Parts: sequence; structure tokens; C-alpha cells
Amino acid sequence: DGMNVLFIIVDDLRPVLGCYGDKLVKSPNIDQLASQSIVFSNAYAQQAVCAPSRVSFLTGRRPDTTRLYDFYSYWRVHAGNYSTMPQYFKENGYVTLSVGKVFHPGVSSNYSDDYPYSWSIPPFHPSAEKYENDKTCRGKDGKLHANLVCPVDVTEMPIGTLPDIQSTEEAIRLLNVMKTNKQKFFLAVGYHKPHIPLRYPQEFLKLYPLENITLAPDPWVPEKLPSVAYNPWTDIRQRDDVEALNVSFPYGPLPDDFQLQIRQSYYAAVSYLDTQVGLLLNALDDVGLSNSTIVVFTADHGWSLGEHGEWAKYSNFDVATRVPLMFYVPGMTTYSVSQGERVFPYLDPFSHISGVVPEGRSEKVVELVSLFSTLTELAGLQVPPVCPEMSFHVALCTEGASIVRYFNVSEEKGGCDNTSRCFNEEPVAFSQYPRPADTPQWNSDKPKLKDIRIMGYSMRTIDYRYTVWVQFNPNNFSANFEDVHAGELYMVEADPNQDYNIYNNTSHGCFLKKMLG
Repeated sequence: DGMNVLFIIVDDLRPVLGCYGDKLVKSPNIDQLASQSIVFSNAYAQQAVCAPSRVSFLTGRRPDTTRLYDFYSYWRVHAGNYSTMPQYFKENGYVTLSVGKVFHPGVSSNYSDDYPYSWSIPPFHPSAEKYENDKTCRGKDGKLHANLVCPVDVTEMPIGTLPDIQSTEEAIRLLNVMKTNKQKFFLAVGYHKPHIPLRYPQEFLKLYPLENITLAPDPWVPEKLPSVAYNPWTDIRQRDDVEALNVSFPYGPLPDDFQLQIRQSYYAAVSYLDTQVGLLLNALDDVGLSNSTIVVFTADHGWSLGEHGEWAKYSNFDVATRVPLMFYVPGMTTYSVSQGERVFPYLDPFSHISGVVPEGRSEKVVELVSLFSTLTELAGLQVPPVCPEMSFHVALCTEGASIVRYFNVSEEKGGCDNTSRCFNEEPVAFSQYPRPADTPQWNSDKPKLKDIRIMGYSMRTIDYRYTVWVQFNPNNFSANFEDVHAGELYMVEADPNQDYNIYNNTSHGCFLKKMLG
């Protein structure tokens, strides 16, 4: 009769999780989910910023097809009347529900999170969200500030709670309603943290004593990084605590001690998020639906934590584009669970000693744009057709092939090693990022469409990341690959952190051919 879907989407979460090999983080609940799931180690977003990434994976189309590179247009008006993943589930008899940040709110989802097209009832937004950027962080001076680093006493917060706590409560309420009504559901839950400000219950700091925190392995701007590729982290500069440091624009490094505090608070926010995910999954057990619900866990993109002298998202590097991605499919990624057996008992990060290694892990390179077709296949629905070359007029099609074929990990072969590597049918992830100019500007991180002059198209395989920054015309959405402003090439094995750009001392005709292929 078809499985339910619980789709958990986190804002700005890079894979700093125990199940991704991070030794410092405490994420027992997400790790427990991973231990029952197929985990993709090499999953990438199509653009490292909220609205374009979300519209891309929720429609199954790439940013060049949604024509959304900023926050200021609604695809149904601006590009084409594309069906979304929740809309397709709704049209196939599911009750579709949105809690928290699923679509990016505002113009890009028609000020309605695409309701009523995508959702059966109006989406829920936590009431505490409106205080997110207020002065709620107590500084050393005892006054309240709008800081980046913002551990808080939840009882002192406006209305005594935080947005993600409210979202978990609402999602649990909806699970109970669905159980009572015996309705098949697609429930999307969007968590805000670890998006800035890093505002979380202060007790999570205890998990990360400052002496255990290290700087990024490569906290400097790489010598051969083209200036167009650099993102000057304008958003964090506008927070009170960062502004007070008065660092120079665009490269001025943050002081080491403050870098450590940001990293510490990012980790603390991840552990706070983990408890919310744990409570939600525990509730799925409570209502007895763990054996009939597919759970997907992912993020809209990553977040730099000082690597390459960068912070935030807004780039084509792995730290900004790589995301966690896992699928729990009862009877497929795990043995069928007998009625009443607990799959997701809540684990307290303050007392739980982690040690779960994911059962199924795929190293295959995959993209978030594949989520639409993958989830429809897993739910037993007809998979939407592949989009034609030009699909602005096609309402239902997808540009990302289903990755269910990768779920049987035991069949994975190691990398192929023949010399015509460039042309193999190996999986590739494409990401892109727009820039207003060749050098970092105040609007380099988030240029409006009319200001975009250059588009960085990036191709990631298991072996390399290749990026070309080419001339782009925002009036007709055209990229001119004859006019290359800069390029980047990083070999993963020799340079896993992407610090040594070898574009200028490599012949890369075959890479460009593959990208344009």
C-alpha cells in the first residue's frame, strides 16, 4: 500500500557527523539512523545557497532550469510550471505536510512555501523564528547582541523556546494525527540549525571544551585560488561579535581564538540538532510507523569552517557543496522490524558513547537533484520521465536520475584506472555559483540575478573537482564557455582539502568536453 515518507532537511549542515567519520562531534541519534540506512559519502548540492538548492532538489531541476540563482523569483512564473516532489506525492494520494524550513520562505516559493500546489495543508512555521536575528545573545558586557556565536538560556528566550524545538513538537503532533487517521503521508521537516546565528541551548557547549577544538587544517587562502572563486563571508561580518573584530575585507583572517569559538559553536549546534532529530525519530517508533516509513536525511548544502580562509557557504568547494545523505528503507536497508520493536530509541548525546558504523555506505558521487526520482522509486510510484534537453515547457520531468541502483553496496567496484578516465561513464555531480565580478565584492556571496556576470560551473567526480568560471549574461541566462575567466582543478587523492589548484599546469580539454557533454 506504499510507504510513508519522512523527509528531514537541515539548513547548512556539512557532514560533521559521527557516521561520516568525524571524531569530535556527538551525533548519536543521526548516527543511529545511519546504522539502519544506506549512507552516501559523496553527495553534493547543485548550488551552495538555500533557495536555489532547495528549489532545485524539490523540483528535480538544476539551477539553470529553475533560473533561480538568488532569492528573488518564483520558478512557476519565471521559468516553468514545474511539479515538485511533494506535489507529485500529493497527486498520488499522499497527505503532504511541511514543518519548518523546507522551501526557502519568501518570493522564491511565492510567499506560501508553494502551497497549495505542494502541500495538503498550509505549512507550519515556528513562531520563535521571527526572533532568530534579534539581539538575544548575552555578551561579556551583560548586554544583548545579535551575535554569530550565541549559546543561550532557552528559558530567557522570547516565548521561552527555539524554532527547531517548536518544529519537532509540531512534526510529532502531525505523526500522531496521521496515525489516528491512518493516512499515508509525506512529512517534510526542515531544521534551522546549524544555520547562523549559532543560537542553541548553552548546555551543548559542555560537549566541546575549547581545548578540544582545532582550527581548520588549511585556514589560509590558497595561493593559486582565483579571486573570483573566493567568497568573502559577508553575512557573518554583519553579526555584532564579528563586526567588533574589525577584520579587513575581503581576505582579512578572523583571529584564531574566534575561529575556534565559531567551530565550537557549530559543533554544539549540530549536537542540539541531533537531539531534535532523535526526538522526532523516537516519536516515529512511538506511533508504530518505523516499519512503514522511509526516512531521508540530508541538508541543503555545507558550510565552510575556516577552510581556505573562508566561512559560510557561497562557493564551489566540497566544504560548501557536500552534504550528508542517507535513506532508511524498512526491509531494504534494514531487516523488517516486527511490530512494536524500537528502531530509534532516543540517545542522549551527554551520556551516549558512540560507536555505530553505517551498515551500508556508498562512495558513489551523487547529487541532490536526484532526490525526486529516487524517492518516487522507493515509494513505488511511477518515476517521472527524464527531462528533454530544453524542458521549460514540461511540467513533470526530472534532471536527476534515481540513485536506487546504488543501494546494493556489495556490488561496488573500486575506481576504474584506465587512462581515458575523463570519458568513463563514472558518476558526476555538478554544482554552480554566480559572481558579480572577478574580484570579491560586497555582493559576491549573494549577487542578485541582474548583477551576475560570471558563473562558476563545477564538476566533481570521485577523483577530481574541476571548475570553470565563465562569462554569464543574466538577461538571457546564457553562459559563454568560450570566455573562461578562471579555472580550478583539484585531484582528490593527492589534495583532499582542495588547496593546490593545478588548473594552469594541466591540459584540461577533456574535462571541459565532459562538462559540456
